[in-house]
Amino acid sequence: MLTSTDAPAPVRQARPSYRPFTVSVAAIRQLSDTFTRVTFTGAELYDFGTAGLDQRVKLILPLPGVGISALPEDESWYAAWRELPDSHRNPIRTYTVRSVRPADREIDIDFVAHGDTGPASRWVRRAVVGDELVIVGPDALGPNPRSGIEWRPGDARSVLLAGDETAAPAICAILAALPRDARGCAFIEVPDERDAMETGAPDGVQVTWLARAKAALHHESSTHEAHGSALESAVRAWTTRSVTTAQRGAEIADVDIENDILWEVPEATTHGSDLYAWLAGEAGVIKTLRRFLVSETGIDRRQVAFMGYWRSGRAEAN
Repeated sequence: MLTSTDAPAPVRQARPSYRPFTVSVAAIRQLSDTFTRVTFTGAELYDFGTAGLDQRVKLILPLPGVGISALPEDESWYAAWRELPDSHRNPIRTYTVRSVRPADREIDIDFVAHGDTGPASRWVRRAVVGDELVIVGPDALGPNPRSGIEWRPGDARSVLLAGDETAAPAICAILAALPRDARGCAFIEVPDERDAMETGAPDGVQVTWLARAKAALHHESSTHEAHGSALESAVRAWTTRSVTTAQRGAEIADVDIENDILWEVPEATTHGSDLYAWLAGEAGVIKTLRRFLVSETGIDRRQVAFMGYWRSGRAEAN
């Protein structure tokens, strides 16, 4: 199995599965020009869910002159947030937990640099130790402490992970959690070769970092590949070389990524293939890769999880 083998935490039905945790910045580390790792601490993080993998959380960011508006500490937080007046409705952004240390009451989240183009990127550029915000995530003592996890490989024994810098924290966390006998590959497209980092992947899983910026001869200039082109080429080459399927590719319904969410995470059960594919990143790129794997290669769509984390030219909707 390619899922966590940890025993589930005791269930206390009165606890919510997914709730707000008040935290403050404990440390800030610049990993590269692209990635900044922020360590958050909070008294209640002892009860934060610890399943890891691609654990998705919401960050409720402070507003200038307002801070964080008061919200219920249970699953009704979102309804209460929607009822706030515009001037007090804090921005919300979705991130993946890079690592969590409940005994130390700490969570690490890696932020991707976007200048001042979004509220999270603006916040992290100015953040200092002691700054407060709210993380909405899983409660280890709730009825579903795995809420927000999309990694569902079933009994597949081979993996293909592919994504851009926005998916890099999730891919790294998944790789570190895989059984040591797992096999397959991971392709991670990033802006620069200096963005590559240790992943803790098993020996049987090859990790390739694909830098869009390519240094020219004598370092006089550099070229930049289009977003997703290196990722698509790598996935196509590896799949053509390494994957055989027993059936013709199935037609899949088109997804209008301008108006609809590109998101499907089936529970894999190995339908004629030992491969489980997990794709995340810019929606247009992920849509192309999904079509290639399912329609062109013939991998059963129930073996392919795909998530459009963001859309080029669009801000994240709350």
